[in-house]
Amino acid sequence: MKHLLILGAFVVSATTSHAQEPQAIRCPGENTMEMRHCAGLSLEQSTDQLKRKIPKALLQQWQEANRAVCAHAYDPYKDGTIYPQLVVGCDDNLNRALLKEFQPLNNQGDPERTP
Repeated sequence: MKHLLILGAFVVSATTSHAQEPQAIRCPGENTMEMRHCAGLSLEQSTDQLKRKIPKALLQQWQEANRAVCAHAYDPYKDGTIYPQLVVGCDDNLNRALLKEFQPLNNQGDPERTP
C-alpha cells in the first residue's frame, strides 16, 4: 500500500509538472528575464546586420568601443539587476545608429541631410 501511495504521488507530480510547460516569450517581455531575452535577441540581430556591412576587424573594434562607452554610461547602475539590460540596450542602440548610416541618403528620413 505504501508503494502505491508513493507511486501515485510520483505520477501526480510528474503530470502536474508536465502540464505547466513554459510559454513562448513575446517581446518586449513582461518581466526582467523576458526583457533581457528580448534585448539580447535585438542586439544579436543588429550585430548580424553589421557583420554583413563592415569587415570583421572593424566590427571587433566597434564592439569593443561600444562595450567601453556603454559600460561607462551606465556605471552608476553596475551593482543593480538592470545593469546588464541597460548595457545590451545601449550596444544595440549604437549598432542601429551605425546601420542607419549605411542607408542611402534618400532613405535617411531627415530632409535637412539630403543634398
